[in-house]
Amino acid sequence: MREEQLIVYKPAEEETLLSDMVWLMENYKDEYYNKEDKEALAYECMHRLLEFGGSHGFCGNLWHCYLTNLLVNHENSYSRSCEIRGAVEGTINRAVLHDIKIFREFFEYDLLSMAEWLGVEDFELILSYVSSEQESKVYNARIRERIEGLARRLSEAAAPEDMKSALTEFYREYGVGKFGLHKAFRVERDENGVHIVPILKIAHVRLQDLVGYEIPKKKLTDNTRAFVEGKKANNCLLYGDAGTGKSTSIKAIANEYYDRGLRIIEIYKHQFQDLNDVIAQIKNRNYKFIIYMDDLSFEEFEIEYKYLKAVIEGGLEKKPDNVLIYATSNRRHLVREKFSDKEERRDDLHASDTVQEKLSLVSRFGVTIFFCAPDKKEFQQIVRVLAERYHITMPEEELLLEANKWELAHGGLSGRTAQQFIDYLLGKM
Repeated sequence: MREEQLIVYKPAEEETLLSDMVWLMENYKDEYYNKEDKEALAYECMHRLLEFGGSHGFCGNLWHCYLTNLLVNHENSYSRSCEIRGAVEGTINRAVLHDIKIFREFFEYDLLSMAEWLGVEDFELILSYVSSEQESKVYNARIRERIEGLARRLSEAAAPEDMKSALTEFYREYGVGKFGLHKAFRVERDENGVHIVPILKIAHVRLQDLVGYEIPKKKLTDNTRAFVEGKKANNCLLYGDAGTGKSTSIKAIANEYYDRGLRIIEIYKHQFQDLNDVIAQIKNRNYKFIIYMDDLSFEEFEIEYKYLKAVIEGGLEKKPDNVLIYATSNRRHLVREKFSDKEERRDDLHASDTVQEKLSLVSRFGVTIFFCAPDKKEFQQIVRVLAERYHITMPEEELLLEANKWELAHGGLSGRTAQQFIDYLLGKM
């Protein structure tokens, strides 16, 4: 085995499972080492592979899935160049092919013969593993199945060149590492700095799931489509009444444009100080990133909006072309104003400057989209569509009567109220 000869896909220092497996492959017949120690190490590797299969939800040959998972998560000059774009030219291709030949040896190694020599029982468990849906904690089903499919292609490839081609195709279709294999992220800070962390479960909603609001949805999709196609696009503010689908629309475009390289990073108001660090980590990647701020608004004593203004547009460093900011808010102007502010302006020598200071944040969003609460007729149509979608067979007259009672007691007319009513009916079924 030639693990130490890898030049592009060097494993991380903490990646001990690969080195332990390779050591066993090279030394399991060597009488210099104690057979009981080698047997114990083999069982330990089995344990780690089974844990890997359970945590990731993989099935089939867990050794092949493990190797494939290393390849699709290894961020290097080649994989980052190929993400979303596909094959590249240059000497790096020869270096990658050199490494793929080594991985091919790992894929083709006869592990059962090794286990039989060492007297390790039930080693075939890791070569034909059957998982359950409840086991996966890392990938959604679509990505997990795609990695399993790639593992089979790599193991069945006729030549190293075919393995390299299949891997490059994966990079083009999905990407590499956390940004390639996940669609949504949050920001966390610890003693080691700012980290962009994958969100493992995001609501699988589509824009067509949002009943009505055709004009707002079109404005949002037009702007987002231009962005992912590399055209000029604007920062976007979705504002309006509560429960009208603003946040749902953002989740929907995350699902809608994921396969075209769009990624969503959610950030909260208290994390605005970390925005520059976040942008620094994503500005040179081939993905398109939307930095998403939900329910954005500021009280009069909060000054974070001043920092946000500079980051969006106004600082010396130009915002990267692969980054846009989308925000949702119940307030049109984001910064709270009171009637008492007008009294204070009488004592302000530059009252118009004070007004502009508070309103200038919203002007940095080139696209503003209004979501208004539905009227009675629109609310009832939302209820009808949702009831049909969830196969609720209640007579329409009774359905609408109960919906009207529900909205009177639960927040008024909105799409959210309609969904909550339908969930209530489903819970009784």
